[in-house]
Amino acid sequence: AQPRLSLETELVVSDTSTVTINGRNVTKFSAYPKDYVREESPQDPRPPAKTYPFTLDPFQQASVNYIEDNESVLVAAHTSAGKTVMAEYAIAKSLRDGQRVVYTSPIKALSNQKFRDMQAEFDDVGLMTGDISINPNASCLIMTTEILRSMLYRGSEIMREVAWVVYDEVHYMRDRERGIVWEESIILLPHKVRFVFLSATIPNAQQFATWIARLHRQPCHVVYTDYRPTPLMHYVFPAGSDGIQLVVDDQNRFREENFNKAMTQLAADPMLGEGDEGAKKKRKGKKKGDGTDL
Repeated sequence: AQPRLSLETELVVSDTSTVTINGRNVTKFSAYPKDYVREESPQDPRPPAKTYPFTLDPFQQASVNYIEDNESVLVAAHTSAGKTVMAEYAIAKSLRDGQRVVYTSPIKALSNQKFRDMQAEFDDVGLMTGDISINPNASCLIMTTEILRSMLYRGSEIMREVAWVVYDEVHYMRDRERGIVWEESIILLPHKVRFVFLSATIPNAQQFATWIARLHRQPCHVVYTDYRPTPLMHYVFPAGSDGIQLVVDDQNRFREENFNKAMTQLAADPMLGEGDEGAKKKRKGKKKGDGTDL
């Protein structure tokens, strides 16, 4: 489809396109300034910044291609779909090109975990949280988003050297209390910085990409897949029963027989009985101090 010009923002936005490869859908969308000139490919292209011992999924390959072209990308996919591949590739590309990269996460525990993961994969990795600082001059810095914003507030010299920023769990931006941290840090970063946004599936991915393209005057692509490699199943565990009941299987089929079993077990629990009888039994079994908040 031919791109269309968005006059109010002076952006060119592509129509959404969906392709199916090996039974897996990949949806793509792009927004970029109308005066943007894409960098010419070098005569002797460099080898890939990182290779993998497995074949990349279509959404992973599409995202890696955008990163290799030095263009920002928002990757929206279900949990355990393999979004970390794009973060690793952006880090590998930065290290290959002699640039600095920042990887942000919403919580300290996740930052610590990613530090261990990336340290096993790359040589020059540092960690910066509110509690600890390890190798703060490293080429690859793992930090919480609050630390990134603080460094931008202070005008840290390190930020002037950053070429890529990876935002893990960027859907935290919708959080009422902490979302402002993500928004401010994105706004304060220099226009030359490129982004990898990793997110669960979100409804306004195109709006977000358009905002990035307008804000930083650079292309921003969306790659979305609804493929779920880890099956999602729903269980009911009636208290006091001898097991759990699968009520929705990995094919999203409702198991009515199992559901009825679970409801029967719940109804048979005297502590869950309705009306005065159930209430009396609950009060009878209650001890002094029960229900006290921690």
